Amino acid sequence: MTAETMKTSAFVYPWDVNGDPEAAGRIAALGVRQATLASAYHSTRALTPRHPSHRIVTAEHAAVLYPPGERWQGRTLRPYESGAWAPGDAFGTAAAALDEAGLEVHTWVVLAHNSRMGAEHPDTSVVNAYGDRYPWAPCIAQPATRAHLVDLAAEAAVRPGARGTELESCGWYGLAHLHAHDKTGGVGLGDAGQYLMSLCFCGACRDGYTGLGLDPAELAQSVRRALEPLWRGEAAQDTAIDKLFAAELFAATLEFRTTVARSLQEEAVAAVRAEAPADFQVLLHADPVAYRCGANAGVDPAHILGVADGVVVPCTGSSELLAPFAAEGAQGAVLAANLTVVSGMGGAPGRLREDAARAKGRGASELRLYHAGLASDADLELVRAALR
Repeated sequence: MTAETMKTSAFVYPWDVNGDPEAAGRIAALGVRQATLASAYHSTRALTPRHPSHRIVTAEHAAVLYPPGERWQGRTLRPYESGAWAPGDAFGTAAAALDEAGLEVHTWVVLAHNSRMGAEHPDTSVVNAYGDRYPWAPCIAQPATRAHLVDLAAEAAVRPGARGTELESCGWYGLAHLHAHDKTGGVGLGDAGQYLMSLCFCGACRDGYTGLGLDPAELAQSVRRALEPLWRGEAAQDTAIDKLFAAELFAATLEFRTTVARSLQEEAVAAVRAEAPADFQVLLHADPVAYRCGANAGVDPAHILGVADGVVVPCTGSSELLAPFAAEGAQGAVLAANLTVVSGMGGAPGRLREDAARAKGRGASELRLYHAGLASDADLELVRAALR
């Protein structure tokens, strides 16, 4: 199994396809069999280097890229419709074109990442140990937020013509965020600092900590105390979390957060399957390190491979994150290696064959290529050469 024979999908946005009569055929000509097409996506500014009508698309806020259904009537938390960047049923229009070009279409659904919801409903957001809110990060411990995310997963995943879905940000989101004019890199936090700065202290999470026998105020103080060596530059970025934070507190907070994330993942996948045909594939973008958060949600490999049909794992530069999933030996599970093929974003399309072979050696059964719409013509030519 090589880059030429592994099932491969390219990520794409509806605005890459709609209005460009050559786009779907161009993507199919890469040699991929599938297009993973965004149906619910966060705010972004994206390049469209080949589109006949535009070069920059600004998606001003998180939105569904189709008309939302009746299930949202009367609800406070509901999906936002997209603006001029993806009008009407943008997903449906693009999906039809991709299908006509011979590509299998799967939905790409972003869940717990929504800055507009956090701005308009600040009580839904993660709150750190200092009391700062993260409007881009909905707290998945809150019942109303969870209900919104589960219904969004079901509706955005099971779109007409789709054969499967990939759920991104199906878990905790935290400090790490590609914010406009981001100025948060002045202090190297490392994994330990990112975890501590991502712990939530909203009302629902405080109740959760109390249920584990912790005093939320004392816990927040312990988190702030543990971060002090990082703020002062006295601890290295790679300092282990048990060197900063009491082991029993780390274990207790991780237990709470893991339990919450697992239940969300179970509910979201079940909701998708309840709406979908029997052969509909459900994958999660995932990281095997349970305390990590963000687009690739931290998971327990054994648990998630018993819930979903498989995972999509970040593998640009290294495929080591595949190994814990492969070690589970889950029969028939999809282990898709996600490789960036946009050279301007740190990808290496010229090494696609080698990277695919490396990922296969770590257990990958499929490939995902990020991103067919963002890549230059030269990058796409390298992809074509590797897949053909």
